[in-house]
Amino acid sequence: MALDAVSLQAVLEELRPQLLGLRIDKVQQPARDQVILLLRGNRRLLLNAGANAPRIQLTDLLRDNPAEPPMFCMLLRKHLVGARVADLYQPPLERMVRLELDITDDFGRPGRRTLILEAMGRRSNLILLDEEGRIIDCLRRVDADMSAARQVLPGLYYQMPESTGRTPVLEETEEGFLEKLACADQEHKADAFLLDHYFGLSPMMARELVFSASGETDSRLFSMDEAQRQRLWEAFAGYVTTIKGNHFTPYCLLQNGRPMEIAAVPVRQYGGAVTLERYESFSALMDAFYETRERMERTRQRGAELIRAATTARDRLRRKLAVQEKDYVATQQRQQLRICGDLITANLYRMERGQTRLECENYYDPEGGSVTISLDPLLTPQQNAAKYYKKYTKAKTAERYLTEQMAIARRDLEYLESVLEEIAEAETEQDFLDIRDELRQAGFLRSQGKGKKEMKRQAKPREFRTSSGFRVLVGRNNRQNDKLTLKDADHRDIWLHTQKIHGSHVILCTGGAEVDEDTILEAAKLAAFYSQARESGNVPVDYTPVRFVKKPSGGRPGMVIYSTCHTVYVTPDAALVKQLQIR
Repeated sequence: MALDAVSLQAVLEELRPQLLGLRIDKVQQPARDQVILLLRGNRRLLLNAGANAPRIQLTDLLRDNPAEPPMFCMLLRKHLVGARVADLYQPPLERMVRLELDITDDFGRPGRRTLILEAMGRRSNLILLDEEGRIIDCLRRVDADMSAARQVLPGLYYQMPESTGRTPVLEETEEGFLEKLACADQEHKADAFLLDHYFGLSPMMARELVFSASGETDSRLFSMDEAQRQRLWEAFAGYVTTIKGNHFTPYCLLQNGRPMEIAAVPVRQYGGAVTLERYESFSALMDAFYETRERMERTRQRGAELIRAATTARDRLRRKLAVQEKDYVATQQRQQLRICGDLITANLYRMERGQTRLECENYYDPEGGSVTISLDPLLTPQQNAAKYYKKYTKAKTAERYLTEQMAIARRDLEYLESVLEEIAEAETEQDFLDIRDELRQAGFLRSQGKGKKEMKRQAKPREFRTSSGFRVLVGRNNRQNDKLTLKDADHRDIWLHTQKIHGSHVILCTGGAEVDEDTILEAAKLAAFYSQARESGNVPVDYTPVRFVKKPSGGRPGMVIYSTCHTVYVTPDAALVKQLQIR
């Protein structure tokens, strides 16, 4: 969900005392819609102007930066590095933040820059102003063709978005509220009435106020009696008091254990279907809420081509394998072809050229039954016999060939399934580049032209440390899995992998030391989390010393075999993964 104006106010109240006076040391732009200001004291201020998740927050999540910074990032570096945060301001109930920054120019003269975040859904933007209020540049330029009412272009004076004409919730009185309620179309839903008449309410909070008054979220005005209307005003006034007093608490609404919404006040309208989880800060809440969503969005955007290539190749292999299995079943009937050849040969004395069938005794049948054999009338009896023998030999050869080809197809099919799992778990730009290169080398993607070479960097595996102090490494892709297990790991280390489930190779670095059961369980939970069974429970994980893990001859990247192992059953734990991760 997009951050509403009240939640944005709550976030700013939390951020203001932490940011004022801090110096900007670095500016990064890890994604097209995201800018991160690295502030003195190792604080990372994220400004997201994406349509799906516009927001401002302090973040602990590390994001991969592109090899070449975008032009807007370079412009921000030029103007903002070395600046200090002078103020953090939100126009009343606007989904907008003004970050006032004190700068010193190249000649040592003091000045002011303003960085504005407009967190307005698909119209979100990030705009840099000079001290006169002129636009230096912006993330999204809006010209007259895109909007006749308001242009956002370098050189123009910045203008606030147009007012909606609705009454701000902070300015309403009891008399005015009840009068509007009485004059409204009584067929309308109560929450729609609130949204149509008041500025500063989100749809969820409008439903929550109606629920507080009537016990339902979809009540229509005609169904509300005077007592319910009075309770609606009291709920409305109570919410206004909360806003004015900045009495906010960060809550995450969980449905079936998954984040659904965020809120700055308790939300009761969903009943038992949703649980409320309280966080220490709004920044921590938004990191947890948006982390999975951002990873899925990155996978959708950056991995679309890879998913399409891997899925197309997988589906093609499935069809090919189905045809091969059908042909293989047909080869199992080849003995009947040999028998037909033998029976024709045994009955040559009875046959003449031009016959279409031969009816004879089947001496291969223990009961001595008869059989009818189809013949080609254009061939001699000897040629018909030779034809059946040739089909028999062909089927015998096909069985051996199909057995080999089906094994290769099943191996490639399993490999492509593991690649699709890699794409789903990819977190950084380098992860996608590595997977692309892997598919290219495997022959499932075409090689790029000479002018399209990608910069190659050595990706590092995910790194964790168990509660007992042991280091754990988790592969990011199949080629890294091979390197981690077969080259980097000590033969005394412990190798872990989900049993018969695609996932990452996990190495518990022991250095020959004894490890306790709790350490094994923590490493196994990492293996389960970075696998296709991430959302499952009671996942089987095999573990064995690295010396027992081998690469099969001709195996695709990431495929290994092991001769002995132990198995534990664990449930993936996202909280534990964050706790153990080395940043």
